[in-house]
Amino acid sequence: MPGPARSSMRSDAEQNRARILEVARTALTESGDASMQSIAKRAGVGQGTLYRHFPTREALLLTVYRQDVQELVATAPALLAAHRPFDALRLWFDRLASYGRIKHGLADALQAATRAELAGEHYGPVIGALTLLLDACKRTGGMRPDVDADEVLELVGFLWRTDPRPDRETRAQHMLTLVIDGMRSRPDSGH
Repeated sequence: MPGPARSSMRSDAEQNRARILEVARTALTESGDASMQSIAKRAGVGQGTLYRHFPTREALLLTVYRQDVQELVATAPALLAAHRPFDALRLWFDRLASYGRIKHGLADALQAATRAELAGEHYGPVIGALTLLLDACKRTGGMRPDVDADEVLELVGFLWRTDPRPDRETRAQHMLTLVIDGMRSRPDSGH
């Protein structure tokens, strides 16, 4: 009978880990200063359980960061399968904006971690997902052919650099609209 008990314990541990990550994502979006103790309490686990999964605050932050980037990258093909290319691009940008808010909340903590390593680790997959979306828009004839994923990612960098003001969401949506409109083909522009 050790097999079923071990499997049940493993399942409980996986559920605890998933709950900790979800609570941490929410808590860190609200405040980049969220403590390990407050995250454990909100997740309904003891501090020992939290530290067993994430021995340091940095380990927890890095796991949240990596998971968010992986989810962001994975959404590009699914969005294209369900939406027209420009709609998929906009929805992906909305997810990028959400990720940007989380990243903004983690900025100080990520500074303490290996920021350059993280950027290198995730830059390629993010550029790949963005290229997939941009290429689909170009195939419709509605996007300028000179739009480049690296440049677009730089353009939308405002998502994690803007001040956390009450109208931040409205401003971000407006700026994303400006970026998308700037990438559209114009019959009279030669693009």
